[in-house]
This record gives sequence, C-alpha cells and structure tokens, in this order.
Amino acid sequence: MKNIFMLALVVLIGQNAIAQKKVDLFNGKNLDGWIIYGTEKWYVEDGLLVSESGPDKGYGYLGTEENYDDFEITLEFKQEANGNSGVFIRSTVDGTMVSGWQVEVAPPGSDTGGIYESYGRGWLVKPDPEKDKALKFGDWNKMRIVVKGDQVTSYLNGVKMVDFSDEKIGGGKGGILLQIHDGGGIKVYWRNIVLKKL
Repeated sequence: MKNIFMLALVVLIGQNAIAQKKVDLFNGKNLDGWIIYGTEKWYVEDGLLVSESGPDKGYGYLGTEENYDDFEITLEFKQEANGNSGVFIRSTVDGTMVSGWQVEVAPPGSDTGGIYESYGRGWLVKPDPEKDKALKFGDWNKMRIVVKGDQVTSYLNGVKMVDFSDEKIGGGKGGILLQIHDGGGIKVYWRNIVLKKL
C-alpha cells in the first residue's frame, strides 16, 4: 500500500512539474507581459490578440518582457488582407529595429515557416515550395517552433517546414516577438500562445 502511495505521489509531482513548465503568454484579456514597439496597432478583441497596420505603415513588434533561450512555442494565427508577419526568437528591439531571427508568417507563396535574419544575413532557410500548401490563408493555422541550442525547427499545421542549425542563433539572447511588416494593409489574429521551456 505504501509503495502504491509513493508511486502515485511521484506521478503527481511529475505531472505538476510538466504542467508548470507550460506558460500561456497571452491571457486573452490584455497585453500583460508584453511590450509594444512602434506605432502599429496591437489590441485584444473577443479574446483574440489582433495585430494591425497603423497610419505610419511601418514595422511594429509586440515582444515578451521575459527572455527565453531553449523553448517550444505553439500558437495559432489567422491572416486577413496582406497578412505578412512573423514570430521572432531570441530577439531584441531598439525603436523598431530588430536584432534576431524570424520564423516567417506570410501570404501564400512567401515562405511561411522559413527563417529570416533581419538586418543581417537575410534568408537563412526557406521551406520546400510544395510545403506552402500547408498554409490555410484566411483560416486558423497552428505553428510550432522548437528552439534548442543552435537548432530551430518549425512546423505548420503538423507539417515540418524547416529544420535548421546555426551557430549564431545558438549564441542569441532575447525574447519572443510578433511582427507587423511595413507597407500597411496588414491584419493578423493570434490566439493560444503557449510556451514550454526546454
């Protein structure tokens, strides 16, 4: 009987530890835990996080207050209009100049799931073109990004988009950022942004 109790206790503690590792980065109510960079619009509507171009039609970012090194993040997005956005990892912002790496969120034919280094080397890796059919433009999409050491793997609706290793990414430090691309006319909805530290 004592052994059964101890086993149950170990399982319970283990499950609790796993649950504690997961963090809801967006609470569905407000932007607590996030910082807005730039003049573009970030707001909460009907439990969804909305990113939208403002009158300046510039780049805009919404970044976590906390930095994250090794992690797995899952989130859902739905694009309207242009829909050009992205999820930055281990990144920092000065004004609206970002330093880091973006996992692309873009309209069809524009390499969603690829990795781009802003103000640096540009495109590091793009998905194979046939994988673009995994994107459901105008509908909800689920993205998963795994960042561990110098390895970044992206998935879109269950399809592995890229699996990329880079020493510079491995040495990166910073937070997670969502982006509005410049040019205007962009609107993207986000929900269920969940992070698990690795």
